[in-house]
Amino acid sequence: MNNDSLVFRYNEHKNIGSLDPAFSKDIADIWATNQLFNGLVQMDDHLNVQPCIAKSWTISEDALTYSFLLRNDVYFHKDALFGKDSTRAVFAKDFEYSLNRLLDPQVASPGGWVLGKVDSFKAVNDTLFQIQLKQPFPAFLGLLTMKYCSVVPKEIVEHYGSDFRSHPIGTGPFKFKRWEENIKLVFRKNNHYFEKDKKGKALPYLEAVSITFLPDKQSEFLQFAQGNIDFVSGLDASYKDEILTADGQLRSLYKNDVNMIRGPYLNTEYLAFYMDSEIPEIQSERIRKAINYGFDRKKMMVYLRNGVGIPANGGFIPKGLPGYNETIGFDFQPEKAKQLIAEFKKESANKTPEISITTTGNYLSFCEYIQRELQKIGLIVNVDVIPAATLKDAKANGKLSLFRASWVADYPDAENYLSLYYSKNFAPNGPNYTHFKSDLFDMWYEKAFAETNTTKRERLYTKMDSLVMHEAPVVPLFYDEVVRFTRKNVNGLGINPINLLELKQVKKN
Repeated sequence: MNNDSLVFRYNEHKNIGSLDPAFSKDIADIWATNQLFNGLVQMDDHLNVQPCIAKSWTISEDALTYSFLLRNDVYFHKDALFGKDSTRAVFAKDFEYSLNRLLDPQVASPGGWVLGKVDSFKAVNDTLFQIQLKQPFPAFLGLLTMKYCSVVPKEIVEHYGSDFRSHPIGTGPFKFKRWEENIKLVFRKNNHYFEKDKKGKALPYLEAVSITFLPDKQSEFLQFAQGNIDFVSGLDASYKDEILTADGQLRSLYKNDVNMIRGPYLNTEYLAFYMDSEIPEIQSERIRKAINYGFDRKKMMVYLRNGVGIPANGGFIPKGLPGYNETIGFDFQPEKAKQLIAEFKKESANKTPEISITTTGNYLSFCEYIQRELQKIGLIVNVDVIPAATLKDAKANGKLSLFRASWVADYPDAENYLSLYYSKNFAPNGPNYTHFKSDLFDMWYEKAFAETNTTKRERLYTKMDSLVMHEAPVVPLFYDEVVRFTRKNVNGLGINPINLLELKQVKKN
């Protein structure tokens, strides 16, 4: 391979199952297929949907018909199976074929659900592709940015069948070179890639991407520290104190060679009350609010996460997602919390209010921190630790009055978070584990589906989130962060709230 400065090297400790985008379920596979394939649209680092193979689109007045106008200069990676030119342009019928594959029971793609609200789709001509929805769904464009919806060439897929997983042909910035499973995977630059940078220069800048498969994070970090790989993602317990100080700064040993990039990740960590609980403390809005005011989230993050993670003083929608608002939640107000508890004691004649938080072992330290803090404001707190599978089952069936949970977005739209408070989604049949119910919330939630203006829809999202916070069926703890470490010679590796690895703009010097 040519000189090292043009090769981006990273390790994938989780292994890669398939390079067929129809199977891009896990982040390891998504990172790889993102280099090889494109869809109609793509997400920028701020989660706004941008053109990709579709240069523009229109949405009908009733929000049901999406019409995509395709570029005519996008070509598949070269392959002898294409015949004399060993490539060909992408047409609307290729999207028709690719989306039909997601729905084909023979293919058995785990991504079929993304078309759940789709009624039909068709290639109107070579450059016009149309999708008809069964009902308005504003988050739909966001779903189309998922790797599942990438375009693949019928003649190649049909030739290889299930072996397409290791003979992937797409349109992406890099093309497949070789894969020794569990050892090494190599992509080379696609010299005919259609996207350009802001100055009109062809992308990508790198010559190649090289992926190794060391199975544990500890040895991965060692390779990074020695300069053998360019990038590590996440803050693993095995090396977090080695690279970061207690308050989340790079240690001096690494300052000269390493950059840390961090930013919001679409994950809200929280405690949830079961609103149908018989327990008076859980039914009391005063107690629920006292718990929200009763501990210092900032201090918690420094103690327990080396400062990584954003204290959740906003609502349930995490920072990084349009609709988030930092002013609608709770901050640390111990006096206010004490007063609310005093009011509860007076009103209920219960002098020893008590709650129990149920959690799994890996979040015990957070729950114990909250336990200690809440006992200072006059609340007796018990912490029960149970296995994850038991917790999952018990929370779905309303067996727990207060439990620790987290919600990572299935797709990057705040509607996904708000669906946890819609009354028709009561668990076990839906994700509303708190059994929160508000007619006003339901009305706004349904209204948001028909709102095609993104700014107005975001305002509705914030109003809904604010309403939820006002009744406090949950205690948001923190919004997670994506943390990336790169060698200093790597430029242009951004960060985004869905933790997607985007390499087409990366340079190494």
